[in-house]
Amino acid sequence: MNDVLNRLATVLESRKGADPESSYVAKLYAKGLDAILKKVGEEATETVMAAKDGMPNKLIHEVADLWFHTLVLLAHQGLEPRQVLDELDRRFGLSGLEEKANRVG
Repeated sequence: MNDVLNRLATVLESRKGADPESSYVAKLYAKGLDAILKKVGEEATETVMAAKDGMPNKLIHEVADLWFHTLVLLAHQGLEPRQVLDELDRRFGLSGLEEKANRVG
């Protein structure tokens, strides 16, 4: 699984300098943070709707879109999927209630 995330992260990083007319991701980067956030919000909503529809294949498709656009957001902010995976690993074995209680801010 990490291999797919690493490959995507590499491609997303390479699109930062690409011509917006040559790449969907480059076009998103060129539009800026608000456009990326709008896409993440749209994909999150579509994911919720797919889950409520009870169609597993549609849900998988929408979650893939959501994850992809979230990866675009991370790259735009100079962050890497590895950092999210490290955070998930740090939380592993903690109860959700304990983890939430330990959050700062």
